Amino acid sequence: MGRLSPAFVEWLMGLPAGHVTDVPGLSRSAQLKALGNGVVPHQAVAALRFLAPAALPGRIAA
Repeated sequence: MGRLSPAFVEWLMGLPAGHVTDVPGLSRSAQLKALGNGVVPHQAVAALRFLAPAALPGRIAA
């Protein structure tokens, strides 16, 4: 039975290698918790592109 690797989760989220896994003193479970509570950057960009034009009247969406 395999174990989930924090480096694999980091890669799946599109984060640079070591963004979480190279933090000194962070255990494997703490790394997974941090990654699990994080926002996937690609989803955040999509949300901002969708929501920002509605929140800023007068701006034209690109």
